[in-house]
Amino acid sequence: MTFNIHHGADPDDVLNLDHVAQAVRRSDADVIGLQEVDRHFGSRSDFADQAEWLANRLGLHLAYGTNLDLDPEKPGDPRRRYGTAVLSRFPIVNTRNTLLPRSETGEQRGLLEADLMVRGKKMRFLNTHLEDTSQAERRTQVAAINVIVNGSRLPTVLVGDLNATPDSDEIASVTKRLTDTWPTAGKGNGFTYDSVNPRERIDYVFASSGVEARRARVLDVTVSDHRPLRVEISIR
Repeated sequence: MTFNIHHGADPDDVLNLDHVAQAVRRSDADVIGLQEVDRHFGSRSDFADQAEWLANRLGLHLAYGTNLDLDPEKPGDPRRRYGTAVLSRFPIVNTRNTLLPRSETGEQRGLLEADLMVRGKKMRFLNTHLEDTSQAERRTQVAAINVIVNGSRLPTVLVGDLNATPDSDEIASVTKRLTDTWPTAGKGNGFTYDSVNPRERIDYVFASSGVEARRARVLDVTVSDHRPLRVEISIR
């Protein structure tokens, strides 16, 4: 599953991370890529370590990718971090976060890699959140992601909020190597944004060869400004 949790705030910007945890639990997803996850980041999330809290609350393994790493407001407090997370029922045997290209004014984005051991077989789960204000920047970020995707023969799933619609150059570049699972496994338009009045498909689950998508659905959840996308896959 992929889910942009908007640092635990609903469409009215009311913070309630427990609602996010409940939505993830009800989804019954085995592996979840989360975007916009705070760790002691600021008052908007009560300076909580959202990644650790969700992992503990749900009893899942955790990988975290820090894209923004800021000094604390008070000396001695934890550093203020913002990025992406992977939660998994399966053991996470290796992780890496790669910072993606950005302009001087763009927000730092990243690609979080988590190697999972699934019933004795290793697979790669990638999670990202691309720039929302510049298509040119997204293109360079996708190019960097493609290099990493091409660097392994493991069965691979890439998820995330790509801030691009299916007809864009960015998505066309991703699908040169990976398959967009929605057209083959989903029904309807697949809109995920915004959660109250969905009108765009910008959240994706892509799969490499050797990974088959069997069913995809957008969950009717409004605890964030995005709706989660859940895909059932099998690994040949």
